[in-house]
Amino acid sequence: MTDDAQGSTPLVDEAMKKAAVAWVRVSDGPALALWCAPLEGALYVVSGPGEQAAPGLADATEAQVTLRGDHGGRIVTWPARVTRLQPGTGAWDTTAALVAGKRLNATGPTADLVARWAADGCAVNRLAPAGTPLAGPDLPADAQAETPRETPAVRATRKPFRLHRVRRR
Repeated sequence: MTDDAQGSTPLVDEAMKKAAVAWVRVSDGPALALWCAPLEGALYVVSGPGEQAAPGLADATEAQVTLRGDHGGRIVTWPARVTRLQPGTGAWDTTAALVAGKRLNATGPTADLVARWAADGCAVNRLAPAGTPLAGPDLPADAQAETPRETPAVRATRKPFRLHRVRRR
């Protein structure tokens, strides 16, 4: 364990070990579902060209992370210290290869994926626990539902298809 373990709790540690997806909120933005890889008491998130979009995470120093339990609902929300790994450093060389090995549906060998991340300017961020959890396994009283965000992907409503002419009586 690293020195980041002092900001963690047993609940956060167990939730991180089983995490494949985390909801990450940077500053006042919406929480985004991001693929993550648990490693050495932290979560690693890759974002950038050819990978998942995580606006603001590459330049952030702190974020909020929400993890789900086996039942699919929220189990814990905790503050995270965000550290971006820089290509060419020792931390990048050891960690990026391990994270790339856990990347599902990656094309090509792990070494090629790590090289592409470095060449394309992808961000490999380390999210380490930075304090006591903000919300635990207690269920909230309200639904916690948010209104859907605006999107350009809108389907036009078409008239119903009719094979034959319909007579009115």
